[in-house]
Amino acid sequence: MSRFTIPSRDNSPSQSQPLLDAVGAQFGVIPNLFRLVGKSPAALEGLLGLNGALGKALDLKTREAIALAVAGVNGCDYCTSAHSYIGANMAKIDEAELALNRLGRSGDAKLDIALAFARKVAKTRGKVPSTDLDAVRAAGFSDAQVIEILCSVALNMLTNIVNNVADTEIDFPVVRADAA
Repeated sequence: MSRFTIPSRDNSPSQSQPLLDAVGAQFGVIPNLFRLVGKSPAALEGLLGLNGALGKALDLKTREAIALAVAGVNGCDYCTSAHSYIGANMAKIDEAELALNRLGRSGDAKLDIALAFARKVAKTRGKVPSTDLDAVRAAGFSDAQVIEILCSVALNMLTNIVNNVADTEIDFPVVRADAA
């Protein structure tokens, strides 16, 4: 059970309601994470702003793979469940690839290097050796794309922390991070 009361859309602050409506239009429902973060309109605006900006940069499959890899590092069951669902249903990632992504791996060589880098960044809080940065660049990622990977890791660290602290009730088909 969640350690915070998760408000309905109508019981959320009025400033959060239009943002929650946009989330609902995208997903067909408003997931618990967004209603929880919507307790603070500023926090919800920041979360959605970064998420929207990164959506213009990295492709959906890469973003979902990074989300799963980072959720695995942080043991976040909510994010593992949510991104497994989004990965399968919106990004059309097959189950074998999703299983690899939850382990921070990929069947695609370039993405595999990006996920290894993302996991290392999450585990070390960004204190990665130059060899790791060199490897992701050598795989064909531009400096701009490396920054986008870093920001995607940070975004997912944020949602992992919120969900781990809140013990947010999972409103997706449950996939446990420890199963990864």
